[in-house]
Amino acid sequence: MSDVTPVRRALVSVYDKTGLAELAAGLAQAGAAIVSTGSTAQAIRDAGVAVTDVSEVTGFPEIMDGRVKTLHPAVHAGILADRSKDTHLAALDEHGIAGIDLVVVNLYPFRETIADPDVTPERAIEMIDIGGPTMVRAAAKNHAHVAVVVQPEDYAAVLAEVGERGGVTAATRRRLAAKAFAHTAAYDADVASWFARERSERFPERLTTRFHLAQTLRYGENPHQQAAYYVEAGQPWGLGSATQLHGKELSYNNLLDTDAAWGMAADFAEPCVAIIKHTNPAGLAVAASLAEAYPLALAGDPVSAFGGIVAVNRAMDAATARQVVEVFTEVVVAPGYDEEALEVLRGKANLRILEVTRPRPPQDALSLRSVSGGLLVQDVDAAAEDPASWTVATRAEPDDATLAELAFAWKVCKHVKSNGIVLTKDRAAVGVGAGQMSRVDSVRIAVDKSDGRSKGAVLASDAFFPFPDGPRAAIEAGVVAIVQPGGSVRDEEVVAVCDEAGIPMVLTGTRHFRH
Repeated sequence: MSDVTPVRRALVSVYDKTGLAELAAGLAQAGAAIVSTGSTAQAIRDAGVAVTDVSEVTGFPEIMDGRVKTLHPAVHAGILADRSKDTHLAALDEHGIAGIDLVVVNLYPFRETIADPDVTPERAIEMIDIGGPTMVRAAAKNHAHVAVVVQPEDYAAVLAEVGERGGVTAATRRRLAAKAFAHTAAYDADVASWFARERSERFPERLTTRFHLAQTLRYGENPHQQAAYYVEAGQPWGLGSATQLHGKELSYNNLLDTDAAWGMAADFAEPCVAIIKHTNPAGLAVAASLAEAYPLALAGDPVSAFGGIVAVNRAMDAATARQVVEVFTEVVVAPGYDEEALEVLRGKANLRILEVTRPRPPQDALSLRSVSGGLLVQDVDAAAEDPASWTVATRAEPDDATLAELAFAWKVCKHVKSNGIVLTKDRAAVGVGAGQMSRVDSVRIAVDKSDGRSKGAVLASDAFFPFPDGPRAAIEAGVVAIVQPGGSVRDEEVVAVCDEAGIPMVLTGTRHFRH
């Protein structure tokens, strides 16, 4: 591989015309001849740069509405010829084909097209690029002699090398080739995913992922682990759609906790504040406003809130922001901020501020989780639940206010690591027991965290009680109602404990494990 490939002839065919005029002018100034197609050639002419239509090179017109224009030996032999082989050079001479040293191609916007919920299959299919990926892959394969550019962001670097070195260096050609193959792989993944959706194939035989590098992290969960953050391409949602407005770089653990915090806050219709530590709620509350909800959430566990993540489901206002900065907080995430709130928050040098632009998951969203040597895939746990469909298992029935409190506790519990127990009162979490090996231990921890506020509280359990010891411990602590999925072989014993105490127990029929 020669260190520098002179650019004597470039083929340029782009859908995205960003930076095209500057690129063409720079290539022309460097003495490169430009070959182009259709609207790209016209845009280059409009910029005052000489260009040759590809049909003049192939001796064949563009046909079938542009479906066939570059699929020709006069194009692909010029790209694929190995300049180190005399037989390849002889073949070019024999057939009168000129070599192509630079291929600049970006593809039809298939991903953006299918993002339109009203797109027809016919329109989607027309946006499947054939000639573009073929040229890109050909040039990337022959990167020992040809440079390939698939994104406008690389134009400046290529032009700089052409101007300073007379061509494109081997290191740059290799880097661009790797980027080109990743680009076409992602493009094919988009097409394959679309076909799977069209066929209602939820879990296809081969899972094609569409993620791009958003950030190389300083380290992973621990300093000795390397890590990176990838974001779903196309229409990312939740944390993937967030923009950082202030603060130092997010860490691996910041991202995990922020995702958990946002998921909790976004799940509520009312103004909600969630304060998260190690992916579990240190506090969560809803109220008439964020400013009213924040102190209620903070009271849930003010000790654990130190160094936590704060998520809100409304645009952050100044009154709430002033409360947030009184407690050491790592990250604040919201769907928006007013100007005064941003000014208050930016006064804390180390506070990261994130703004989420697409809160809710799309209908086809999947949850991906790695295991050693594999990947677990499931639907996002976003199914709507109707408390009116729940079953009252006890003689005592909850009144409307108690049922509403149980529904709130149940929704909070959905976001707590199993075994998960949540105590709430007046629509604020007052005690949380998370991630324990036995459910009764989670009850005891939640009661202990409540610091006496368990009296008059309701309890939610993310899965059934295998024994009556959990409800008994809760009742002894003053809990006045319980919601849980049911389904244990000992449900009758569990219900009997509640009947003895005269408190209602409601069964949802739905489990919310969160391992």
